[in-house]
Amino acid sequence: MEPLTSPGTSSAQPPALSDQPLAVALAGMAALAAAMGIGRFAFTPLLPMMLHDGVVTLAGGSWLATANYLGYLIGALACMALPWVAPRARQVWHAARLARWGLVATVLLTLGMALPLPATWPALRFAAGVASALVFLNVSVWCMVRLVALGKPALGGLIFCGPGLGIVLTGLSASAMVALQWPAAAGWAVFGVLSLGLCAAIWPVLHGVALAPSAAGAAHASGGALPGHGPWARTGLTLAYGLAGLGYIVTATFLPVIARAALPAGSPWPDLFWPLFGAGVALGAALSTRTPAAWDRRWLLMAAYAVQAAAIALSLVWPGPAGFALGSLLLGLPFTAITFFALQEARRVWPSAGDSFPGLLTAAYGIGQIAGPPMVAWMLHRTATQGEGFVYGLAVAAAALVLGAALYAGMAWRWPLQTQPRS
Repeated sequence: MEPLTSPGTSSAQPPALSDQPLAVALAGMAALAAAMGIGRFAFTPLLPMMLHDGVVTLAGGSWLATANYLGYLIGALACMALPWVAPRARQVWHAARLARWGLVATVLLTLGMALPLPATWPALRFAAGVASALVFLNVSVWCMVRLVALGKPALGGLIFCGPGLGIVLTGLSASAMVALQWPAAAGWAVFGVLSLGLCAAIWPVLHGVALAPSAAGAAHASGGALPGHGPWARTGLTLAYGLAGLGYIVTATFLPVIARAALPAGSPWPDLFWPLFGAGVALGAALSTRTPAAWDRRWLLMAAYAVQAAAIALSLVWPGPAGFALGSLLLGLPFTAITFFALQEARRVWPSAGDSFPGLLTAAYGIGQIAGPPMVAWMLHRTATQGEGFVYGLAVAAAALVLGAALYAGMAWRWPLQTQPRS
């Protein structure tokens, strides 16, 4: 009988998509593009459209942003607590399953914002924050562990290109919608359909339990004898990462509004600053994959905070098209690189904590984000002009980043990485 396969071919089945490192990294990228770039950050380019439509005020927009960040905090806290409170449930509701449900929720909640039911919008934005935290934490953990198991940990940086690419997509799309005079509701509907398409691409890859290949080694590394692995180092990392949430949020949330207030009416530039921010996010995440593993992540984080603080200062001292454009690019450049480096540092400082310590870091970041929009709303209410209120908000954001950079410098000086003795 003739063989069923032709000469030169193999009857072996091709590896599953979840066993292909590039497919895992691209699925993580698409998941974060949907949950973060669309589910969370589509609100920023759509806020000016909502203001133009008269369906929300600037103060109301601030509270909608706060509801989203509060949901993000609750989602992060839930992810942090689940392995400790209900370890058996965590085995059933593993990272891939939670991420899938979070993606489904992202699609439905984004589409829900297109409905003319403004009374439901705070609840929808809150729930979208919960969903984005579920996706972000669980996709990050699943993909990074899977890539380590497949021997390609450096591809983990590609995952964090997702938010930037999603921001570019939503920003350019919103610019086109403004030019076509579409209402904000149409924008929410379009972005809901886009997130549905991304979820369909992710679905065949994101499944199963990702097992770390060296859990025993990680547990050994968590011994309390190593410098910089104790509670003070963990507290410092948590505080510094929380300051990053406050540091970027004022500019990231209100960038189009700030630019429209500072530039002449009818200027096309404000619609381009948010996509520039997203392009910086994607570029910075890609560059983060090229950093040598031996480099101290704390010094990299300090540099990243300094770049974001300089970007905010640039928008204050150079409030024109060039200043906003360069500031937007620089603000985005270290945005998800900060997350990538912080998660790597979290694994080094407390490897035995599993998903819980990354969840705590994300919760601290969420607290920083929650503080930002109400702070700006309070300053807008207390100052004579809107521009003055934004100046004060941006100054506080830059100061938070400078303080975070100082914390990393202090930790790196106090607990330097151990070097191998020369033979």
